[in-house]
Amino acid sequence: MTTTLTRGLTACFAILITLIGTLVAATPASSTSAVPVASLTNIRTGLNSGFDRIVLDLTDGPRPDVSHTWVDELIQDPTGEIFWLTGEHFLNVVSTPARAFDDNYTKTYLGPEKFRTRNLRNVMAVGLTGDFEAHLSIGIGTRYQSWVRVFVLTAPHRIVIDVGS
Repeated sequence: MTTTLTRGLTACFAILITLIGTLVAATPASSTSAVPVASLTNIRTGLNSGFDRIVLDLTDGPRPDVSHTWVDELIQDPTGEIFWLTGEHFLNVVSTPARAFDDNYTKTYLGPEKFRTRNLRNVMAVGLTGDFEAHLSIGIGTRYQSWVRVFVLTAPHRIVIDVGS
């Protein structure tokens, strides 16, 4: 190969790489809209025969997965600080994807961060312990540890938490 031909091919290759880099940099990272996430709108409590019920009302969005565990203390997400709540025992309930604000970062849950539940037998208090990266955490303070049943209802989305009394 001659020197002139090699230099010409190298120059064409360099121009091609520059053009591709410019096109990639000018293209938006994502042309699709954000995935919808269900947002918390209300927390309700009720006394039932044999159990206390907490219901988290959510907006439309994908059906959230829910997990729960008894913990020694409630931790506020994302700060890592202890979340003080009335109770002898504490239940941590986490739902994902879920949040307490909308796409414009406006709060959708306008109720108190924590509240006492004087009308229930076992559940003493409920608190919003975390809302970070589509993980919505609810803390429940109880008089004693008992059985727990957590499930999701749809149309509209609701997370139902039953605690034995």
